[in-house]
Amino acid sequence: MKTTLILALLAITISVTAQTQTKPAVAYGPSITLDAAKKITAAAEAFAVSKQYTVVVAIVDTGGNLVMLTKMDNTQLGSIEVAIGKAKTANNFKRPTKAFEDVVAGGGAGLKVLGLNVVPVEGGEPIFSADGKIIGAIGVSGMTSAQDGEVVKAALGTK
Repeated sequence: MKTTLILALLAITISVTAQTQTKPAVAYGPSITLDAAKKITAAAEAFAVSKQYTVVVAIVDTGGNLVMLTKMDNTQLGSIEVAIGKAKTANNFKRPTKAFEDVVAGGGAGLKVLGLNVVPVEGGEPIFSADGKIIGAIGVSGMTSAQDGEVVKAALGTK
């Protein structure tokens, strides 16, 4: 029974990886610094304020460990864990969480039963160094997933 469960989880993991693979693998670099995380968070908050959004911004390092978290006034408490989850998902799978959302929307059965702490909605993106390596990830939650994605893109200067 235990072997069957392990094999089933392995098959799901392989299926998820195959379904969400959109680019060649990118290497992890040194983890994001607190100073860099502060700058990205400030850019996210400035954009959110300009749009009258209330969001939580989470930044994780290459190990998926929380480096910085901010919750804007009046943002629902549930967005804290969602933002962290989006950041961890983007970091751990080396791709934007929107890729997972698209697979689920397209009927990706493997993702519908996935229990690996994946948050398959827009609002999480890897953060890249100048030399193209992943140094962490950002997750934003509080508005619609598309609006969360806008905040992420503004924070990273990719909008």
